[in-house]
Amino acid sequence: MKKAVKLIGVLVLIILVIFGIYYMIYNEPLPEGKTGKKADELASKMLTALNYEAYENTETLEWSFRNKNHYKWFKNKHIVEVSWNENKVLLNTKNTSKSSVFVADKRVENNDLLKKAVDYFNNDSFWLVAPYKIFDKGTERRIVNYKNQEALLITYTSGGSTPGDSYLWILDKNYLPTSFKMWTSILPIGGISATWSDLKETKTGIKLPTKHQLSLFDLEIDMGNVSSINSKADSLANKVLKAINHQAYKNTRYLEWSSAGKRHFKWDKKEHIVDVTWDTIQVKLYPENIKKSTVSYNNESQKTQDSLVVKKAWHIFNNDSFWMVAPHKLFDKGTIRSYKRINDKNTLLVKYTQGGSTPGDSYLWILDKNNIPESYKMTVPSMKMKEVSATWQDWITTKSGTLLSTNHKFDNGRFLKMENVKGYN
Repeated sequence: MKKAVKLIGVLVLIILVIFGIYYMIYNEPLPEGKTGKKADELASKMLTALNYEAYENTETLEWSFRNKNHYKWFKNKHIVEVSWNENKVLLNTKNTSKSSVFVADKRVENNDLLKKAVDYFNNDSFWLVAPYKIFDKGTERRIVNYKNQEALLITYTSGGSTPGDSYLWILDKNYLPTSFKMWTSILPIGGISATWSDLKETKTGIKLPTKHQLSLFDLEIDMGNVSSINSKADSLANKVLKAINHQAYKNTRYLEWSSAGKRHFKWDKKEHIVDVTWDTIQVKLYPENIKKSTVSYNNESQKTQDSLVVKKAWHIFNNDSFWMVAPHKLFDKGTIRSYKRINDKNTLLVKYTQGGSTPGDSYLWILDKNNIPESYKMTVPSMKMKEVSATWQDWITTKSGTLLSTNHKFDNGRFLKMENVKGYN
């Protein structure tokens, strides 16, 4: 018995010595930083890089934490489904007293399980969305010079399960977080780092981490099958497509129109070839391979392609076709859809992250009672346009059965007329 006790004592001593050495080597003091305008500016740049607007508009997030705790977070409703083992809690994050606790699918009153669900969610959601919380109530922001570059130190003075914790965010040249260092009450060593990489592009336009690698004994945290979705926005977008007979649009082979009576188009949608005409210039445009395009002047073909003219035709088509068919592009690749309720009306915010001539543009669609677009507000950063209004009016049903708008009116009273509009097969 004495030998066993002695052996245990020796093992404990060895562990303490190892921990002491590890502590001396890796423990870092909390860095000092400055609060104020520069710190907040750096924080804002980080949020812009992260597409904070898309996060704010995201309806639902799903993930798991180390394959033990599982979550479905209805963010805008402030409800999260937390499940582990045979337990499930429908947690009301605004008012926990309104939460419901279940064990083996039977509702119970169990405050211990409710508190555990709160603690799990506070911890595990932080590992999913922490960078988006840097302006939360009770946060302090400091700018820190870390290894000769600016880093952002966030201290949580209130909220969560462990107020007082601090995190130093390391940013790349585009202000995206790549890792962070921690000073928390549950970790005895300060400055332990964790990666913020292995990101997944989700449907709502935000990038979320799928795992984290910690410097502490090279531990890994798996975030499971991370996903986000805006189901309400997608449902409204589908209603719009039904109202304008999008199926007929998909089946339409040819579209013809004139824009402002100056530029004329005949678009073979099936082959994706467009005849673009303005002044005395005719371009047979191949939008997906513009090197194949040909140019004519006064109906006389040019032997050598004028690349500047082709590029102009490409830009003209991207712009003018959008004014023709934008409502039919709600589910194009690279679109992010968000639902908004404005002035008692359903509206749909659509942002284009890729494609066209000016990716990054967004359009807030205002719909009539039949879900047909009646106007939108345009935000085009490249042209310094913010929420400029334009109508979508005078809809016609084409020969092929789809609906197209033929007139647009701007805030300044200017009209953009889409003349000679045709859709046929």
